[in-house]
Amino acid sequence: MLKRWNGFTSFLNDGRICLTNNAAERALRGFALGRKSWLFAGSDRGADRAAFMATLIMSAKLNDIDPQAWLADVLANIADTPVSRLEQLLPWNWTSKALNAQAA
Repeated sequence: MLKRWNGFTSFLNDGRICLTNNAAERALRGFALGRKSWLFAGSDRGADRAAFMATLIMSAKLNDIDPQAWLADVLANIADTPVSRLEQLLPWNWTSKALNAQAA
């Protein structure tokens, strides 16, 4: 322990470092619980789609966006969005049209 003391006490100097890995384990818990269900995706194509949706949902969460609100807004507006502006619907670029209407 004395050989690793600097690494062990690094969380005292940097508030971003967590003493435990509980937050990381909680973040992965949803995937661990769904693992058995994902075995029965129906096909390779179904599994690819499930992985794609999980990636989109996690991207929204990482950008502090409610995944359900984001996905509902994107699905409602994607047909009216020109191809040149589709990147605005990605989670890191997205702003809700309802939020924009309130701000205006």
